[in-house]
Amino acid sequence: QVQLVESGGGTVQAGGSLRLSCAASERTFNSYNMGWFRQAPGKEREFVARIASSGGSTNYGVSVKGRFTISNDNAKNTVYLQMNSLKPEDTAVYYCAASTSRLRIASPGAYDYWGQGTQVIVSS
Repeated sequence: QVQLVESGGGTVQAGGSLRLSCAASERTFNSYNMGWFRQAPGKEREFVARIASSGGSTNYGVSVKGRFTISNDNAKNTVYLQMNSLKPEDTAVYYCAASTSRLRIASPGAYDYWGQGTQVIVSS
């Protein structure tokens, strides 16, 4: 059982930046593909970014590509999401997730473990 704990959320003005962190409980962290999703009130959970277990491959949702960067530090069992040029529409609860699958990387159903989420609010 992998436990994931997100941190780094908060309130920021439009155009600002935040860095989210997701700490994993397991030393086998580097065997999982890690993803970030977000969910705004009344909306479905949306794929944000994913990094392969090797750290060599990344993928991004269309709405964040070019603004957000996912990275990992296997020595710290931690994955990060650097968010720049934030917009009010980025306001959501952000979730970290772990998957053993290399398929359907943008689908929440492909992920086995989830964190509790961290709130991000971008004010205009």
